[in-house]
Amino acid sequence: MHINKLFNYLPLVFTVTVLVVFLSSCSYKQNQAFFEKNSRGQQDTSFKTGAYKPIEYKIKTGDILQVRNLQSIKLITDDASSTTASGEGASGSGSQALDYQVESDGTIALPVIGRVAVVGLSRLEASNKLDDIYRKNVLKNPIIEVKVINLKVTLMGAVAKPGNYPLVKDETTLMEMLGEAGGITEKGNERKVRILRGGGLQSKQIIEVDLDDVSALTNPSTILQNQDIVYVEQNKRTIRNDKLQSLTTLAQPALLLLNTALIILTLRK
Repeated sequence: MHINKLFNYLPLVFTVTVLVVFLSSCSYKQNQAFFEKNSRGQQDTSFKTGAYKPIEYKIKTGDILQVRNLQSIKLITDDASSTTASGEGASGSGSQALDYQVESDGTIALPVIGRVAVVGLSRLEASNKLDDIYRKNVLKNPIIEVKVINLKVTLMGAVAKPGNYPLVKDETTLMEMLGEAGGITEKGNERKVRILRGGGLQSKQIIEVDLDDVSALTNPSTILQNQDIVYVEQNKRTIRNDKLQSLTTLAQPALLLLNTALIILTLRK
């Protein structure tokens, strides 16, 4: 009699278990669909043609510039003017390059020559401008180098060392940055790498990269830009194993409940 009643509840237990597993599967799928669509809800394919041209970074307010004279270990001044090398907004000493923050008015304050407007210039344009100013006013045959040292890229997903990485040189490629992060893990899918690029929400674009394709190594769209987010998706085997683990974890309470009910009914019988 009790056994018959128990079997009457089996469809309910089965239905609840299936529902929980289904909801978990949907949630898991949403997590795996990270960065699949752009802000308009459509996949971006504009970068698959290979006609993409990298955008040269332009200096903005708040950027941190590193400035030094490669012609002399005395930073950007020679022996005659080195005593002024601790100009406003600068940090550092000795033979190390100094760092300068771009102020809200678009200028940086440099030793001897004062404030110079740099907003809207590329790194090379800023270098040439400062080189020209120092050559005319202070130094003989200077070679001024400017670096923007606050630029960064974020790596996420199946990489050995996810996190934020500085863009220390021009035209850093995706492969170089993945190398910095220790490469793709055994759980990663080298055919499913996504780059989320753009400023505001309306301008964000998703670049899909298949690293099994040799042409991806020379595709200019894989030259990383400031604030890019690189996401490496998990491979099918890992996804399948994770789903199986989730199913097992969710099924255990239902099976335990069913076994307990069977034991109780057997003892009562």
